[in-house]
Amino acid sequence: MPLSRRQDLIRALPYARRYARALTGSQPRGDLLVAESLRGLAVAEAGPMPARQCLYQWISRQFRQNPASDAETLSVLERKLLLLTSLEELTTAEAARVVDIEEAEATEILAHAHAGLRKVAQTSILIIEDEPIIAMDIEDLVRWCGHQVAGVAATEADAVELARQTKPGLILADINLGAGGDGANAVASILRHHMAPVIFVTAYPERLLTGEAIEPAFVITKPFEPMTLAIATYQAVTGGPRIT
Repeated sequence: MPLSRRQDLIRALPYARRYARALTGSQPRGDLLVAESLRGLAVAEAGPMPARQCLYQWISRQFRQNPASDAETLSVLERKLLLLTSLEELTTAEAARVVDIEEAEATEILAHAHAGLRKVAQTSILIIEDEPIIAMDIEDLVRWCGHQVAGVAATEADAVELARQTKPGLILADINLGAGGDGANAVASILRHHMAPVIFVTAYPERLLTGEAIEPAFVITKPFEPMTLAIATYQAVTGGPRIT
């Protein structure tokens, strides 16, 4: 593999990890999927797509759905397209090439998937965010997605106490809480007593996606659109599609 191509793939790895983890609902399964895709790319001829999109394509091809999950609200193809266009910010045309379908078909599938998101099981969400205006915006987005707000915490201590009181179905946490501490530490404390899926919100997702430690399965980038939050919460609450 040419050195320049290898360097491009290395730069693309954090985003590939984010996509694979969100798709599978798990850090270990997602990182294994990335590793398998890298092995495939190492022996394949370089295609015309950028390295990042090539990694997305190999991940999408390697991922297999369990037939038992056919009755789920969204199909695996719908989930892939939603994640690629929202979380990974590809255009519909780019996402269609990644999953090997025509753009017109991708457009139709995405429209159906967006409607399907409204049918997701509702849950209560604990918001950990120290900026009041941002916290209010996130509250509105959470309700727009059809969920309930369990509470809003601006510090580590408040987050732990609110989680103890409300037992949220999902945690949406900022990393940097300013003087209030660290969102990751707050989540770690909560998870020792209450298990719930977690979505981390950060302006620098690549810092959380190195593959060198226990890291979140779900990461979205600030600032984010309502649809990005809707898709991330769907994946987190459902745990990703069941796989073979």
